[in-house]
Amino acid sequence: MSVKNKRILIIIGGGIAAYKCLDLIRLLKKNNNEIKTILTKSGKEFVTPLSITTLTKNKTFEDIFDKKSEAEIDHISLSRWADLIVVLPTTANFMTKLSLGKAEDLATTVILASNKEILLVPAMNVRMWIHKATQKNVKILKDYGYLFIGPEKGEMACGEYGEGKMSSPRQIYSYIENYFYKKDLVKNKNFKALVTAGPTREYIDPVRYISNESSGKQGYEIALALNKLGIETTLIIGPSSLISQKSIKTKKIVTADEMFTEVKKSLPVDIAVCSAAVSDFKPIKKNKNKFKKDQSYLTSIQFKKNKDILEFLSKNNRHRPRIVVGFSAETENLNKNSILKMRKKNCDLIIANDVSKKGKGFNSDYNEVSIIDSDGNTKIIKKNKKSFIANKIAEVIMDKLLIDDRNFN
Repeated sequence: MSVKNKRILIIIGGGIAAYKCLDLIRLLKKNNNEIKTILTKSGKEFVTPLSITTLTKNKTFEDIFDKKSEAEIDHISLSRWADLIVVLPTTANFMTKLSLGKAEDLATTVILASNKEILLVPAMNVRMWIHKATQKNVKILKDYGYLFIGPEKGEMACGEYGEGKMSSPRQIYSYIENYFYKKDLVKNKNFKALVTAGPTREYIDPVRYISNESSGKQGYEIALALNKLGIETTLIIGPSSLISQKSIKTKKIVTADEMFTEVKKSLPVDIAVCSAAVSDFKPIKKNKNKFKKDQSYLTSIQFKKNKDILEFLSKNNRHRPRIVVGFSAETENLNKNSILKMRKKNCDLIIANDVSKKGKGFNSDYNEVSIIDSDGNTKIIKKNKKSFIANKIAEVIMDKLLIDDRNFN
C-alpha cells in the first residue's frame, strides 16, 4: 500500500518543524505524486522557495497579490486542483485564523475556498498546545471537519518535553496513505447507502397530526458525512426545514408509510442508517373533515402500529444491507434499552442517545451518543455539534464495512 499518482497541496507554516516538509515531499514524490506548495510569510523564515521548488519541480506559491499568479485566481484553482491539502506545521496562530474563518493571505484564502479535505499537522510548545484557547480552537476545527494528525509527545526544539511535537514525515505519509487507501477502495467498490431522517406525521384529520420534535439534523449530517467519504447516498427525510444538497439524492416524505415505500425503492444498498424518528402508531382512519372541539369521540381515536422500517431492513433475507444502523432515543436506562433494541431488531450497530435533556438530541444542533456494536463494545462520543458526531459515526460505519468487505472477499 502506498500513495500513488495523487495531487497534494502542502501549506508550509511558520515553525521550526517546517524543514520536515522537505522529507515529506521526498516520500510523496517517490510514487509519482504531484506536489504543489504554498509558503507562508512566516514559513519562509525556516525554508526557502528554492529548496521546495527543487524537490517538487513546481512553482512555490507565496503571495496572494502576485499579479502573474492571480491572473489564474490561485486561491480557487489550487483548492480545486488538490486531492488533499496538508498544513504543516500548523501553528497555534494559524489554527486561530482558521477557527475565525480568516482569509488574509493565500494560505488561509485557499483553505476557506476549498472543497477538499484538509489535514492539519500541529506543532508548538507543550504549554501552547494545552492552553484552553488552543484546545477550544481544535474542537472548533474538528467540528468544521478538519482532519488532524498529532501532535506527539517528545523533546522539543525549545528544550521542553511534552505533547506538541510534530508528527514525523513517515507518520504523516502513513496517514495520507491510509486516507487514500480508504478513499480509493470506496470509489472502486461503488458502495451505496440510504439514510432515513427527521420525523413522520400521521394525520388525524386534515390539520392535526401525531409527530415528534425531530429536526432531521443528525441524519442529514450523517448523509453528508457518508457522501463525503465517496459513498453514493440517498437521504429519505420527513418534514424538515433543511436544504437538500445537490450531491445527495434526497426523497422527501411525510408519513411512515411513504418512508417505508421509499426505503424499499432504494434497495439494494450496502449501508442503511435509520436515524428517523418514525411515529410508532397511526390513526386507523383519518377523518375527512377537521374535528370540532365539541365532538366527544375525538377522545376515542383508534390507532394501529406502523411498519417497522429498521426491522424490515435488518431481517430482509433478499436485500439486507451489509451494515444496518439503528438509533435508540431513550429517556431512561439508555444502554440497556438500546442493546435490547439492537438484538431484537437484528441490527449491526445502534446509536444510543438520551433525549430527556435539553440541548441534546431532538431539535438541537448538538448531540451526545454511544455507538454500540453487536458484541456490546461501546464508543462514547461526548456532547458536540451534530456534524462532528456524524463524522465519527461515518468513520465507525466505514471501518466496519471495510472489515466486512475483506472477510466477504
